[in-house]
Amino acid sequence: DGQARIVDLTHTLDPDFPVIILPPEFGQCARFRMEEVSAYDHRGPAWKWHNLTLNEHTGTHFDAPIHWVSGKDVPNGAVDAIPPEMFVGPVVVIDCSEGAAQDADFELTPDIILAWEDAHGRIPADAWVLMRTDWSKRRGTDYLNMHNDGPHSPGPVPAAIELLLERGIRGFGTETVGTDAGQGAHYTPPYPAHYLLHGAGKYGLQCLCNLDQLPPTGAMLIAPPLKIKGGTGSPLRVLALIPGETT
Repeated sequence: DGQARIVDLTHTLDPDFPVIILPPEFGQCARFRMEEVSAYDHRGPAWKWHNLTLNEHTGTHFDAPIHWVSGKDVPNGAVDAIPPEMFVGPVVVIDCSEGAAQDADFELTPDIILAWEDAHGRIPADAWVLMRTDWSKRRGTDYLNMHNDGPHSPGPVPAAIELLLERGIRGFGTETVGTDAGQGAHYTPPYPAHYLLHGAGKYGLQCLCNLDQLPPTGAMLIAPPLKIKGGTGSPLRVLALIPGETT
């Protein structure tokens, strides 16, 4: 009937938004930068515009299969090759906010997924699965939560991703800077969300917000990345539509 509430799941992209920090021996993700070209002045009297500098994986962003070594040979694995119908689809939300509030290293496990299914029904094939932690409400250094041994933030264990893949999901999304836990390097395989999802040709979303406004089931997700030739990912505006409600 045309009635749907639209929820913006996207952080504002600005130079202060945190990006993932890797060990110093690796290349680093560039922060977002915006340079004014003109502003209705001698540089351009009738227009205002900016030059942008950013990494593909800055801010609220999309991960394509070729982002990870396990997905480097997946057909149509770059953002420009993914069929556009994959960017619109059903979404379910698994609420882990209570556990994440008590433990920064909270883990999404198969038992949590199965308990969610007992309450809401089996996760439908080809759905996005979002892990709600309310981590997006953190600011500044609390968001990355860096310690001497690296970042600490919630995420899925390998068996949880394997179960979601058995359900035939489209992709997995989080409120943290990556789809994996901050200490995800210590799992087998390391960074299981990246390794297993992208190896199976699935997609990732991270740095989401406002997941507390979504129902466990019933919403639709719109998440098209920029059409970058050979792109491994892209910042994007992620929207959720909740049918039967009004904004």
